[in-house]
Amino acid sequence: MPIARVNGTDLSYEDHDGHDDHGGSGEPVVLVAGTGAPGRVWRAHQVPALRAAGHRVITLDNRGIPPTGPSHAGFTLDDMAADVAGLIEHLGAGPCRVVGHSLGGLITQELLLARPELVTRAVLMASCGRADALITAMSAADIELADSGVKIPPAVSAYRQALQNLSPRTLDDEDSLRDWLGILELAGPDPSTVRAQLGLEVIPNRLPSYRRITRPCLVLAFQDDLVVRPYLSRELAAAIPAAAYTEIPGCGHYGYLERPDAVNEAVIGFLTG
Repeated sequence: MPIARVNGTDLSYEDHDGHDDHGGSGEPVVLVAGTGAPGRVWRAHQVPALRAAGHRVITLDNRGIPPTGPSHAGFTLDDMAADVAGLIEHLGAGPCRVVGHSLGGLITQELLLARPELVTRAVLMASCGRADALITAMSAADIELADSGVKIPPAVSAYRQALQNLSPRTLDDEDSLRDWLGILELAGPDPSTVRAQLGLEVIPNRLPSYRRITRPCLVLAFQDDLVVRPYLSRELAAAIPAAAYTEIPGCGHYGYLERPDAVNEAVIGFLTG
């Protein structure tokens, strides 16, 4: 995996060329993952779909996610937005499309304010313009757990992650649920390894600031999301002047993995519009 020295850190990334029936390469799309997620989380579904649509696709490991350089406590959303901006410039990929999920959506929103010249349009998945009481409580609990030094058994962590991030439709499908529990047990985030990222999703009310975003945005919510409930995403879409809102039914916070075909259709339709 290549490493770029940007914004004072060694940022790991992957750069996938696009292809289409005409042999061309479309505008670059940068995918920004959420809390605790490595850039490879996009490989299974979004990278192939975007490449097939002709796009060059760039993914990255945010600060706090190895093998990106060691993280230091105290970095901010602004720092993470500057990381994405620095990578876009390092790769000569701007202006480009940017897609962010959850914390990645917050990073993208700050990028749209700080460096709008680098972005043509953006998709904000499971994102919001303010942290409500539940987001604040979940974040505080994750921080307390990480700081306690308690090691949660992988099976317990997988069960917890499933309840928090998957839809009732998936939880009611026993074959699918068994597959998910196996994946989450092997790949679920360890709070102690992403401690520096925890708490960054607890943002003040940024909705007035987001009214200054000038680029077209698609705010994509997931109907059964218990982490960022759809009403928060609707607030965000209402605040951004050039924003559209779409809600994907039958999926939770991991909607881009639960219902990838529906999500990819919405994303690609917007990015190529």
